[in-house]
Amino acid sequence: MQGRPSGLVLLTDRRVARGALVDVVAGAVGGGVRWVVLREKDLPRAERLALAADLRAILAEAGGTLIVAGPDPLDGDAVHLPAAGPYPPPAVGLVGRSCHDTAELARLTTEHYATLSPVYETRTKPGYGPPLGPAGLAALVKASPVPVLALGGIETPAQVHACVEAGATGVAVLGAIMRAQNPTETATTLGSAFQEAATSVARTHPARSDEGPHEKGCGRP
Repeated sequence: MQGRPSGLVLLTDRRVARGALVDVVAGAVGGGVRWVVLREKDLPRAERLALAADLRAILAEAGGTLIVAGPDPLDGDAVHLPAAGPYPPPAVGLVGRSCHDTAELARLTTEHYATLSPVYETRTKPGYGPPLGPAGLAALVKASPVPVLALGGIETPAQVHACVEAGATGVAVLGAIMRAQNPTETATTLGSAFQEAATSVARTHPARSDEGPHEKGCGRP
């Protein structure tokens, strides 16, 4: 199994991107992003497959990984599934799942990580109830059998710090980078905030940097 996503993770949305999606992603990768989740699920498969190939080429140069939203890995080996399904997850190298509460976390089986959302108010995907906030995120991180990425409305270094302190192993952003005038600069700023926060947490909570509560008993490699 390849490594799990961590640090700053980018979700794509060409409809809100300030420029061509490939250019925005390239800018973010230039700013340190190494994990990208390709959404764009409304595109025909052939167009999405071509887009996946373009993004993989950008990420490959930086040693990064493309994760595809939905059960079809588009000739790759990493997918991110919605909370609703499919169950069981497809047997690919890396599987993530969107979760929003303890009931959805309890349904996880062979997934390698989960996103928890929305942590903050988000313009991109409203409708999942009130934001969790850092305290709600921390509670769900403790309940999760797998490492967690915080998602939803994360736009500032202070919010990144709060998510890491709540136990998230990564922060997933969409609008903050897609809408940015300078994706490279924004990615650098948020990525630096993550590293600072992770270093601080490792220093004050050394057990968490080894094997946090979300790892116990999950039987995963």
